[in-house]
Amino acid sequence: MSFKHAYLAEVMENVIQRNPAEPEFHQAVREVLESLEPVIDKHPEYVEAGIIDRIVEPERQIMFRVPWVDDHGKVQVNRGFRIQFNSAIGPYKGGLRFHPSVYAGIIKFLGFEQIFKNSLTGLPIGGGKGGSDFDPKGKSDGEVMRFCQSFMTELQRHIGADTDVPAGDIGVGGREIGFMYGQYKRLRNEYTGVLTGKGLTYGGSLVRTEATGYGLCYFTEEMLNAVGKSFKDSTVVISGSGNVAIYATEKVHQLGGKVVALSDSSGYIYDAEGIKLDTVKQIKEVERKRIKEYVKYHPNAEYYEGCDGIWSIKCDIALPSATQNELDENDAKMLAANGCIAVAEGANMPSTPEAVEVLLNKGVLFGPAKAANAGGVATSALEMSQNSMRYGWTFEEVDAKLKDIMVNIYKSASEAAEEYGCEGNFVMGANIAGFKKVAETMLAQGIV
Repeated sequence: MSFKHAYLAEVMENVIQRNPAEPEFHQAVREVLESLEPVIDKHPEYVEAGIIDRIVEPERQIMFRVPWVDDHGKVQVNRGFRIQFNSAIGPYKGGLRFHPSVYAGIIKFLGFEQIFKNSLTGLPIGGGKGGSDFDPKGKSDGEVMRFCQSFMTELQRHIGADTDVPAGDIGVGGREIGFMYGQYKRLRNEYTGVLTGKGLTYGGSLVRTEATGYGLCYFTEEMLNAVGKSFKDSTVVISGSGNVAIYATEKVHQLGGKVVALSDSSGYIYDAEGIKLDTVKQIKEVERKRIKEYVKYHPNAEYYEGCDGIWSIKCDIALPSATQNELDENDAKMLAANGCIAVAEGANMPSTPEAVEVLLNKGVLFGPAKAANAGGVATSALEMSQNSMRYGWTFEEVDAKLKDIMVNIYKSASEAAEEYGCEGNFVMGANIAGFKKVAETMLAQGIV
């Protein structure tokens, strides 16, 4: 898509020139800028104040060396990153990703998305993201601990409960958060809510583990209810089998739907009778093995190498929850042809721009990541609140707050889409609603 506004075209060109060979970041920026065309018409003051020029440039980019020693006594070296993107509405907030694919462009894309996602929650948190090209898979607990301690030895200089509060992401679960929190406390001699996703014995919040998956379903249910539909008696396909996919599956079942497929990076399983969640949790959370192990427990299920075919399974609702750009144009066409009525993103930007265009043109309800998967960061912010109060809410209390937040995110995206003449387009609605709150705050705070 070409921009109608020369100003937006110029901003996009500058982003590409200043951040070469970072296609994920370019894609994320383009999607937001395309949504802002009607906003610029109504608010020329945003252009005059350089709001968009500033919002696409991180406030701070940190890259550092992470040396550690493996179990064989060999020194290994990884790269660590923290992108502190925008602190207009609160301290930087966003996860840490440990995966071999991590480089500056991935972290920028995730941090940029986080600005608007965090804004949509209605909570006072800015946007940031971080991580490393370290791969925790196949590493011993000792190796993971030594890496996390080295990583935090540098990161601790740049974060704090009122400055930047990281959380987990791909490759960073309770084990990694625990090791990093221990090292932060050791170095800083302070017990603060500097990380979220902590264990329940040392300041973690109930529902945090379930939050992204649960929130995804709460948002999707609102989308469905608006057209007289629901999860009840629906067939659902979910990609991934990590934290988001597992707890989205759990909530779908609670809401009366049936999940029939899950995947990981090597392939996918199909169980026409419905995925047995206890088995998946045992394989993924306890044994830390591949999803193909599922068929050993349930021989009637089918396993397929590779992930491409998962979207060919007939379903009413699809929840891509694995990784970026996993659902392409052909996948979107297959889903629409098979009668899929709703797609909501559990992962960050899992649908290509071409796929999104197909789904919107075919009238498929589409929940973009920055709205649909905001439940994780919302509950992280609730964990921050509990840490500040030295207090903890019950599971039911946190879950109720999470549901309220997701309902309000849907309402904000829906109302913004309607106001700017694109009713039902939650991509534009979420981008506009998230952006306007940050833009108005930046205007109020001057040129900083």
